[in-house]
Amino acid sequence: MKNSGKRPARGKQKIDVLVTDKEDTLLTFLLARLPNKSRNIVKAVLKDKQVFVEEKPVSQFDHPLRPGQKVEVRWDPAAAHKPGQELKIIHEDEDLIVIDKPSGLLTVATDKEKRKTAYAMLSDYVKAQDPQNKIFIIHRLDRETSGLLLFAKNEKIKHQIQETWETTIAERTYIAVVEGLVEPPEGTVTSWLKESAALIVYSHQSSQLGKKAITHYKKLRDNGMLSLLKLNLDTGRKHQIRVHMQDIKHPIIGDDKYGSSQNPLRRMGLHAQVLAFTHPKTGKLCRFETAIPGKFLKLFSVSKPGKAR
Repeated sequence: MKNSGKRPARGKQKIDVLVTDKEDTLLTFLLARLPNKSRNIVKAVLKDKQVFVEEKPVSQFDHPLRPGQKVEVRWDPAAAHKPGQELKIIHEDEDLIVIDKPSGLLTVATDKEKRKTAYAMLSDYVKAQDPQNKIFIIHRLDRETSGLLLFAKNEKIKHQIQETWETTIAERTYIAVVEGLVEPPEGTVTSWLKESAALIVYSHQSSQLGKKAITHYKKLRDNGMLSLLKLNLDTGRKHQIRVHMQDIKHPIIGDDKYGSSQNPLRRMGLHAQVLAFTHPKTGKLCRFETAIPGKFLKLFSVSKPGKAR
């Protein structure tokens, strides 16, 4: 039976993963390895940027291939333009993207670290839709911190949010697992933070020695050795929560930079759970919330993950 030339229907075979065994050009390689697909179908998925070479979309028919390269054909157009399972998009509109960043992923590359980053993955994602598209970092999360992270799709929106940060951001709530039994169960930590030449942030009680930082905390649970805290920020200083938890002698687990000696999760016990902000274009309040990581709750003998109350 002759191939009709129609594109595969949604819900059928979605991804073919192929590995090259010799030097070749992309279209020639695909036609040889996908004998059941017509030339028109293969050219169509190439044109629509649904073919990825080493995780990057390629549309050139004569793109050169080397032996051992991974080639993916993502037959579902919607799936083709997602940044992958590692990076979950919570919200997207024409101006902004909110993601749920996993622990262990850098927000952006550093001088010492050039590995895969949230910024690079989102950049590839928006460029797959249009090569002229760009992504802009609004704020950052430390590599070992998981949770909600906001990016802009244009430079104007980025600057607008950054320049009005204190009035635009309505809520930033984190969940932390800290060492010890926190008493009293609620409180506020206020100090002025300054970073040393060694990139360590320190607290001072003098307004002349840094930028003001305010962290409110509330204990949700404890097991006698560790406490689960909900933290709300009035300010967004670098390493603010980590330093303030060290200040009250309850460092975040896994954070040996700021005093922790325990690491039962093999990651830092900090998660950005809630992010709420006034949309710079619509003026509407946008609020996003993720569940408390299940690994955090298991430390307190809770079988079902839930949200902070």
